[in-house]
Amino acid sequence: MEEVKLHWYALKVFWRRTEPLKDMFDERGVEYYAQNILPSYMFVRMDEKGIEKLRAECFGKFYVYTDLKTKKPTVVPDRELEIFRIVCSSCDTGLEFLDGDPSKYRKGDRVRVIDGPFKGAEGYVVRIKKDRRLVVTISGVAAIATSYIPQELLEKVYE
Repeated sequence: MEEVKLHWYALKVFWRRTEPLKDMFDERGVEYYAQNILPSYMFVRMDEKGIEKLRAECFGKFYVYTDLKTKKPTVVPDRELEIFRIVCSSCDTGLEFLDGDPSKYRKGDRVRVIDGPFKGAEGYVVRIKKDRRLVVTISGVAAIATSYIPQELLEKVYE
């Protein structure tokens, strides 16, 4: 018997209709992540067949982020979503959603926050509005910037 592989997929929910989707996922026992900072973004954990079926069933209610080359739904790596959750759960009022291509915010050294409300988050330090901020990206989906983080709370990550 073939093992079903579950992945995280990103959804862009139209007209901020996350509540009905949450209810549907709860009824079906589907794991999801939604937060208030970016209310039109949800992440759902399922297999590739499941996400394709969901996309067809709920046409017009949300967009599934898709790889432009393969035309398949974009898989969000577990670690990227984990870091995104750390940043979003910090309740920091200085968080800012960065629209556009998230890859353009990957500049400089990759760093990890070693203390404070963002402890464990990894990203890139980018100057935004004359302030150095940690930018966390979900490849091909979104980027979010934290408020200022002091240099002494950052350590370089060697990949």
